[in-house]
Amino acid sequence: MKKKFFCGVDIGSLTTKVVLLDAKGEMVSRAWARSGYAGKEVAHRLLSGMLEKVGARQEEVTVVATGYGRVTYPADREFSEISCQARAIARLFPAARTVIDIGGQDSKVIRISPQGRVLDFAMNDKCAAGTGRFLEVMAQALEVPVEELGHLAEKSSRPLCISSTCTVFAESEVVSCIARGEPKEDIVAGICAAVAARVLALAERVGLEPEVVFTGGVARNKGVVKAMRERYARALAIPPEPEITAALGAALLAMDLGTERK
Repeated sequence: MKKKFFCGVDIGSLTTKVVLLDAKGEMVSRAWARSGYAGKEVAHRLLSGMLEKVGARQEEVTVVATGYGRVTYPADREFSEISCQARAIARLFPAARTVIDIGGQDSKVIRISPQGRVLDFAMNDKCAAGTGRFLEVMAQALEVPVEELGHLAEKSSRPLCISSTCTVFAESEVVSCIARGEPKEDIVAGICAAVAARVLALAERVGLEPEVVFTGGVARNKGVVKAMRERYARALAIPPEPEITAALGAALLAMDLGTERK
């Protein structure tokens, strides 16, 4: 059966994202939700809702899965997040040569070719510092929603120094700052600066060749974006929906897969 749709499923540690493309490669639907305990079921629910809206059947869709939970999903094929990010960014930003991706549990820096091929990459170690989880832990310590961190950081006039590279020790620093009565916005700005410093140090392993694109859910955090731009001191592009780029890349790879089978 000729496929009418192409789907990318990104089952991440914190959120699951699904992108659906039509036969022309146009995005017809996208959605995301917390992964929770069973990201596979979340992905199935999101895709089923999309197919119902467009009046399509499962057998009319080629599916590529990526992310931490990709092995759990019954897809036509699996690809790493690194390959998916490279494919999506080459489509969205043809001039891009470097991708900085900060997700829930890891951060990655990827150098890509003009064709979207991965040339080199580096990932953070097993520590959560410099990731979305790091920001969640700090938000809990400050008793603020993680979505509010960026807005608070923008109000800061004197970012504090959060020097620990370990999440646990950094949390202790934040608690000490709270105990001293430091302004919350200055603490948050220091947290955002710590994330930026951690990721840019990672980028030194592969180099930051412009144009640089910032993806992942953390790219929504205005405080981290500001800190990244201040430290990088060059233009930093951000997709309109930075959290779905891996899922988009998976959907584009599903299209490539369909072309190969013809």
